[in-house]
Amino acid sequence: MSAGERANRSRRNPRRRTARADSDKPRLRTVRETSAGGLVVDGLDGPPAQRCAALIGRTDRRGRLLWSLPKGHIEQGETAEQTAMREVAEETGIRGSVLASLGSIDYWFVTEGRRVHKTVHHYLLRFLGGELSDEDVEVTEVAWVPLSELASRLAYADERKLAAIASQLIEGMTKSDPETHVGGE
Repeated sequence: MSAGERANRSRRNPRRRTARADSDKPRLRTVRETSAGGLVVDGLDGPPAQRCAALIGRTDRRGRLLWSLPKGHIEQGETAEQTAMREVAEETGIRGSVLASLGSIDYWFVTEGRRVHKTVHHYLLRFLGGELSDEDVEVTEVAWVPLSELASRLAYADERKLAAIASQLIEGMTKSDPETHVGGE
């Protein structure tokens, strides 16, 4: 049998799904969710080696601890920036103020019989105070992580990209006027 015949034969594979079989499945309702969160950084006014960010660890279904940025749903009447500050405080115990937008992450998942299209707006925050706390029921662990270790600690590629953007923003802020505090405080 030639290569062309094998290719044609595999295209006619009877085990392949048909359009009719797919249409028999009930359609999932699609919902949109919007959340916000952030990367709260301590040590912005000091040497780069001393800068660290508060991360949360959550245990996934397989029992693995996955590190990520704190985030949560935007409540009615809240701006994305307000949500980011509230969620960082609720999930880490740390208070912060927004310095800049880091961008948004957009993804899909299925849960409880629905398809969810989720958009999460992320911000760079300056540490204002507080103590690390994992009292939030959704959080397994919290930690201060050096900025230089974020790429190896964060579980999700999209969040690693945001951490790189944050590093560039911080670098630009400190280079533009090293005599002033980052963020003008």
